[in-house]
Amino acid sequence: MKENKKIRVGVLYGGRSGEHEVSLRSAASVIKNLDREKFIAVPIAITKEGKWLLQDLEYIIKGGDSLLIDQKAPQVLLSTNPKDSSERTLISVEKGEKECQQLDVFFPVIHGPLCEDGTIQGLMELAEVAYVGCGVLASSVGMDKEVAKRLARDVGLPIVPFVLVRRGEWKRNSSLYSGRIATELSYPVFVKPVNMGSSVGVHKVKDKEFLKAAMDDAFKYDTKVLVEQAIDAREIEVAVLENQEEDGEPLTTIPGEITPNHEFYSYEAKYLDDKGAGLYIPAKLDVQQAKEVQRIAKEAFTVLQGEGMARADFFLDRKSGKFYFNEVNTIPGFTSISMYPKLWEASGLSYKALLTRLIELATSRQNRKKALAREFVR
Repeated sequence: MKENKKIRVGVLYGGRSGEHEVSLRSAASVIKNLDREKFIAVPIAITKEGKWLLQDLEYIIKGGDSLLIDQKAPQVLLSTNPKDSSERTLISVEKGEKECQQLDVFFPVIHGPLCEDGTIQGLMELAEVAYVGCGVLASSVGMDKEVAKRLARDVGLPIVPFVLVRRGEWKRNSSLYSGRIATELSYPVFVKPVNMGSSVGVHKVKDKEFLKAAMDDAFKYDTKVLVEQAIDAREIEVAVLENQEEDGEPLTTIPGEITPNHEFYSYEAKYLDDKGAGLYIPAKLDVQQAKEVQRIAKEAFTVLQGEGMARADFFLDRKSGKFYFNEVNTIPGFTSISMYPKLWEASGLSYKALLTRLIELATSRQNRKKALAREFVR
């Protein structure tokens, strides 16, 4: 690639999860803040039906803070034949059309299942194309709250007690699991779909009589549900970034704090209510507390095999002063009010510079992979 050639960035947005609308807002911010001197944004919408549509940039940005999707745009597929002499990345599937495009790197800005869970990442691995963010393993593990918590627990990171319930088990014997929840935990509890984000399907249950309704709603979004002990805690977040040096440890921001004005940091508080929560950067922590939560964030990112970026979320028990690992978000929100870019801005890395760094990390990782041996030679 010539040094003066702009890098073509395929910005993937939309998707088939319950976080589709959040993605439209995150992608709008990413496209708006990409360095136009270095990059050309190529927007690709994934509809709720799963179609990939090559969008016209001038059309979609008319949505302002939320990108539009032109349903009549050309449908394309990602080529998984990297040795094709045409070097095509996108292949048109429209009848009679031959237009194809070569992209240098993908920037997935799709939250939730069927992207953040490693599925899109696996497709891009097959296509041998660079992409921003965590790889297949970290994406799938980070999306699965239960597996992430177990891995964190195995390396000694503190987690809040929980009970895992599968949908088939709940249908077969809900009374058994209701009893376990009452015995092993104490009300109030949080009911969470295991593989969702943005607090979709999450409920705070104060009494056992409301448990069934919360479980039924959570099972609309996933086949596994986490029932977690609610504690009187502050919500602390740390943004993590892969080090540009291959042997360097992950980089972290100053911690931030979420103070919900709703009963908890719900979907409504995050995205629908402008006054749904207060964001404090930096969080009101002493020096030792800040260092401790940064240390745990680095360890969580490392043990979950993080690459590129992630936002690590924690509970800080108001009574004991103890931090509990909650989860990592491998494609955190990128809206104008999202914590991940705001934390980096407060730590000295602007939104535009952050996007550039993420794309550079993606291309560096792809170059390292290309250098690996693919065949065993004696």
